[in-house]
Amino acid sequence: MTPASTAERREAIVDGEFAFTNQDFKKIAALLYGQAGISLPETKATLVYSRLAKRLRALGMKTFTEYCNFVALESSIDEQQEMLRALTTNVTRFFREPHHFDDLRANILEPMADKVRSGGRLRLWSAASSSGQEPYSMAFTVLSVWPNAADLDIRILGTDIDTNVLATGRAAVYDESLLEGIPANARNQYFERDASDRRAWRVCEAARSLVAFRELNLNGPSWPMKGPFDAIFCRNVVIYFDEPTQERVWNRFAPLLVPGGKLYVGHSERVGSSITAFESAGLTAYRKVGGR
Repeated sequence: MTPASTAERREAIVDGEFAFTNQDFKKIAALLYGQAGISLPETKATLVYSRLAKRLRALGMKTFTEYCNFVALESSIDEQQEMLRALTTNVTRFFREPHHFDDLRANILEPMADKVRSGGRLRLWSAASSSGQEPYSMAFTVLSVWPNAADLDIRILGTDIDTNVLATGRAAVYDESLLEGIPANARNQYFERDASDRRAWRVCEAARSLVAFRELNLNGPSWPMKGPFDAIFCRNVVIYFDEPTQERVWNRFAPLLVPGGKLYVGHSERVGSSITAFESAGLTAYRKVGGR
């Protein structure tokens, strides 16, 4: 392990423990884009440094150049995942952007109520599920329409690229602070105290039974799910993609939605008019048009 050279120090774009050059940043940005479609502007150099410096310390490395060479190796799959986790942000909460759940209930679930009670299928997908709060909020909304949802043909899929947050979702245990904003009656209905930690709550079995979590890279070559889904939530993730990548993701969702199905996106995201498979259907909600 060699310390940073004088030349590397002179070329550093961030002051800190490790030399971090513009070339290092470009290599990391290219790796992240190739892996996950995430576009890193140069203004994020300080963020990249601060998050990856921890990885250099953990690996006993002295320079970012050394780290870049290591993480680029085909054999460094585990470290590529660690880099991805470090550079992606998992911000979520229960019933985030609540108008989407109100719309889901009023315009998707309630119109299907009798059909589903009679044996019809319902499929929902949280395409960037993070640590599970979004798909469980979908499950709670489903249970408000069908309290016996576990006995019906209802399934909710939660996918994410980060296996760590998927593990949290599967465990379904959350600190009490993460339940702020949920009314007491809903908390008592949809959660139970965790036996091992009095400050933790576990999602009720009725909701857990509806949700399955799977690893998925939205920019991967193939998606294993076939659909069709009645609604897809993909919120606050494509904002990190460049425009061509965003358009590719939107177009990949369209064939997986039933005609009239809804796509819900984040408050800072838009499905542009060039994506002809969708029409605007409310605040950051889009309806699948056509029969395909």
